[in-house]
Amino acid sequence: MKKTIYIMMSLLLLTMGSCKKYLDQVPDDVITVDDIFKSRANTERFLANIYHSLPNELAQRYTSTDNSGTWTASSDEAKYNWDFNYSNNMNKSTWSNTDGAVADLWNGYYVAIRNATYFIKNIDSANPVEVPAAVRSTYKAEAKALRALYYFYLIRMYGPVPILGDDLLDINAPIADLRLPRTPVDQGIDFVVSELDAAYADLPYTPNLDQYGRITKGVCKAYKVEALMLKASPLFNGNISYAGLTNADGTKLFSQTNDVAKWATAAAAAKAFIDEFVPTYYALYKETDADPFIAAYKSCKNVMLQDWNKEWIFARSNSGNYLQYDRTPKHIGAASSASGIQGGGAIGATQKIVDAYFMANGRSIDDAQSGYNASGFSSFKAPFDIAERSTYNQWTNREPRFYVGITYTNSYWLNQVSGSAALITDFTLNGNSGRSQSTSDVSPTGYGIRKNVAANGNGRGALMLRLANIYLDYAEALNESQPGNVAILTYLNLIRERAGVPQYGAGANALPVPASQLEMQTAIRKERQIELAFENVRYFDTRRWKIAETTDAGAVYGLDMTKSGTEFYNKTLIETRVFNKVRDYLYPIPNAEVLKNNNMVQNLGW
Repeated sequence: MKKTIYIMMSLLLLTMGSCKKYLDQVPDDVITVDDIFKSRANTERFLANIYHSLPNELAQRYTSTDNSGTWTASSDEAKYNWDFNYSNNMNKSTWSNTDGAVADLWNGYYVAIRNATYFIKNIDSANPVEVPAAVRSTYKAEAKALRALYYFYLIRMYGPVPILGDDLLDINAPIADLRLPRTPVDQGIDFVVSELDAAYADLPYTPNLDQYGRITKGVCKAYKVEALMLKASPLFNGNISYAGLTNADGTKLFSQTNDVAKWATAAAAAKAFIDEFVPTYYALYKETDADPFIAAYKSCKNVMLQDWNKEWIFARSNSGNYLQYDRTPKHIGAASSASGIQGGGAIGATQKIVDAYFMANGRSIDDAQSGYNASGFSSFKAPFDIAERSTYNQWTNREPRFYVGITYTNSYWLNQVSGSAALITDFTLNGNSGRSQSTSDVSPTGYGIRKNVAANGNGRGALMLRLANIYLDYAEALNESQPGNVAILTYLNLIRERAGVPQYGAGANALPVPASQLEMQTAIRKERQIELAFENVRYFDTRRWKIAETTDAGAVYGLDMTKSGTEFYNKTLIETRVFNKVRDYLYPIPNAEVLKNNNMVQNLGW
């Protein structure tokens, strides 16, 4: 079935940050507020403008471009070599509440929230001939769901934020009416959930006219799970470290009692999603091959690359793909400079994530039975290659997802030049992607990231949420609320089965089932780390679990890029990261907001 990409268009008119009188004072070639709902075309452009505020995480090179974040390189997965990337400030804990990157995301989402609210309050008055009642109802629900998502993104970053509901603040109102306090985090997430539930009722199961990238029933219910997982997690659930964070009137912004029932609510929402939408609307993406290892490799690779496949729940349409250049190595001397062949390669995977992947037998490298060899070289054929190559033993016989995620020295590049010799990546000092070629466009760690690198750099769907995430949410929430529930293992094993690694307690070469709730928690968290690597999940997971002070602080290792030959393979300190556990779990409220609003209390430590 041919699928039409829903293209985001900017509306000429808006930030919608001022009053109607001001907006009406525009040149003749710009539409006025009164014109928006007179035609279907203008109505749809306005709605598209609200969609355009969705974050494009393919653009993380420049923080806040298209509301992009810093999530990959601000986690323990990776590092940018380019100093201008804001993740380097965060990793040194030198970021500030006066930084533009902090304010831009806050302002960007609140502008989108105001636009959505204006749309919600006025769409019912649209020209009934141009915009029939059924269309108005669907569009209103889309705007309501988008507004909920923007609040979810804000809460996930900043913690408690002011929730305006359906209020449109009038800039001519008394200043006291504009000084809003922060809404306690539980109430904020409850608002997000209630809005998603309300929007669900008037949305289709599949995008109308195959306009993929639009909000559907499934998107609403999936993000309901994400919001409830955040509410149940230790950062927000009984976090006594935030006991002192209160509004000016003494209202506590974080619950101080750990409530296991929140996990049960999240588990129920995940189960409800699975029951309603799987497999009719969503299913794990799978490819076939005579070799099960190759089938798993293709499945885990192409679930990211096949836009709008059945595992995708939500993505931002037609998004600029900065990621392609950032993850493609320099490849000096390659026969073509075409997209996908030569890049900047300036984001490097850390040794930590390289070591996190399982061996092909499903065991961690620190397991005595894993067969891991930490030294020497072997002739090895990776699943992406056409021939055996001399490969550092640490990278041989790893699970399929390792070869999906990591580019290493002497590995066959994903995209090749037709009619030319095989393009092999070499990060050693004098290699085609080493520091002698460039001190800027080079990996800082001696590893590259190849996950989600497409055949070219064209705009594409920027994946935000897929079914594997929901399966792992369900397993996690069940383990926290009903340890021992058989469904925990079922959904954890579904992920491992697709990934081509032995399952826990089932099938050939089965591994022992984690024996306790804590052991199962460890297994689930590691599965999330591997399955969702480089998908902008790890940053938020380590924070909501309240473990970032351990995972995101201290030594970061890679390989010795100042050397060629065997010395290159020495484990080398790349940087030492700083994480201030008082303040760095949350973004600061932008300083300008605190200065102009005496009811806006700042996050702790800022």
